[in-house]
Amino acid sequence: MNHQPPPTRRPERFLRGRSSLAIATMAVVLAFGTATGAAHAQGFLGGQAVGGISIDADGIVRNLDPKATEELAVIRRQALGKGGPVRGLKASDGLRKVSLARLAAAVEAAADGTAPLPTDVALMGGLERITHLFVDPDGHDIVLAGPADAARIDAAGNVLGADSGRPLLQLEDFIVALRAIDGAREGGMRCSIDPSPEGVGRLQQFLKGQQASAADPAGTLRKMEEVLGPQTVTVGGVPADSRFARVLVAADYRLKRIGMGLEPAGVPDLPSYLAMVPAGATAGTLPRFWLEASYDPIARDADELAFHISGRRMKCLTENDLFGKDGVKRGAGAVDKVAQKWCDTFTAKYDALAAKQPVFAELTNCVDLAVVAALIHGQQLDKRAGLDLSSLTDPTRVKLPTYEAPATVPTVASGVKKGGRWVVSASGGIQFQPWGFASLTNESADVSGVRSGALAGRPESGYWWD
Repeated sequence: MNHQPPPTRRPERFLRGRSSLAIATMAVVLAFGTATGAAHAQGFLGGQAVGGISIDADGIVRNLDPKATEELAVIRRQALGKGGPVRGLKASDGLRKVSLARLAAAVEAAADGTAPLPTDVALMGGLERITHLFVDPDGHDIVLAGPADAARIDAAGNVLGADSGRPLLQLEDFIVALRAIDGAREGGMRCSIDPSPEGVGRLQQFLKGQQASAADPAGTLRKMEEVLGPQTVTVGGVPADSRFARVLVAADYRLKRIGMGLEPAGVPDLPSYLAMVPAGATAGTLPRFWLEASYDPIARDADELAFHISGRRMKCLTENDLFGKDGVKRGAGAVDKVAQKWCDTFTAKYDALAAKQPVFAELTNCVDLAVVAALIHGQQLDKRAGLDLSSLTDPTRVKLPTYEAPATVPTVASGVKKGGRWVVSASGGIQFQPWGFASLTNESADVSGVRSGALAGRPESGYWWD
């Protein structure tokens, strides 16, 4: 049917494979810098770029240039065939079922050097998301299930479903979620970018004293970049040098560029926030934008061996900070109706946006994987199944590829004049708490029968089945 799972080995080697300013001035958008140093390995499917961004020799994250995009696509098309044939990977008519025990065995063998990591393992059997989870104590397994597709690499190097065009789940992200989930109990998983208090103070003084914005807007923008200075990128809940973190950063980067009008959203009726700001915008407030997730309560059977995860939604939220004598006061400003309207529009258009810009779908993939990790860990489902997941959860047994970790952000300014005022903004952020979702469950009689059918259809070999 597909690949035969390799024998379990003990691996010892490297596995290859909110902040926004709305003052009487202009719009500020950020690019990302990183700490450089140790060499970084390629991801499971080749290349280090995620979400259409890359980090140059100066440590600045930018959109991939056309040549680099073409090269990334070639690298990943080659990587797609290195781990073994994937011609058996196809779209599912219903639920694709994936054996977590067999994925773990494949990871061990690949890390030990006895077998390459099969591509359908790296892509978790072609799953597009996980909607069901089944515990199998008799088979010492946990089965993950959901819609699935064959794999293709698009022109930008994204790994997508051949028919659906939606990004496929990646085992690399799931391993990160499993390893990080306990530490994410406090604070969740998040990415934020914050100007320093000193930088904000300098910007305030500059905006009060400068008179040349109308006469020399370009010069004013450059000066604003200088006085605000570098900003700090903070990644929490997952390692900053992981692919998972890179997805958070890339999604935040896209949120900023769309909000500031530096690139089109690609979907109808989603203008930039700046385009919506009326003349005479309020001075002294800082509308911030960030993305959060929500789910319906998870359905489970009476024995807590079958779970159905549904109702995942991404929502854009906003609040207003305020310039004060002692710096920025978070959430102290009056509600910005324009900011709220832009967030509501972004939320309503999120699914359409994710279809156009895959990084937003990759973000939801990571959220789903984190919720599944919290469910497994919180309910101790691996212990109930008698399944040893240490090859996935123990970093001393299998080392994951690492990526350049974002550290600082040089400010990049652009502006839109509104009457006699300019608008300044540095908006964005990502945050979610997977433990909150995994702890909300309701008993349902429907999921038990789905579990029985899924386990009964499991073949004697292969990582996945329909």
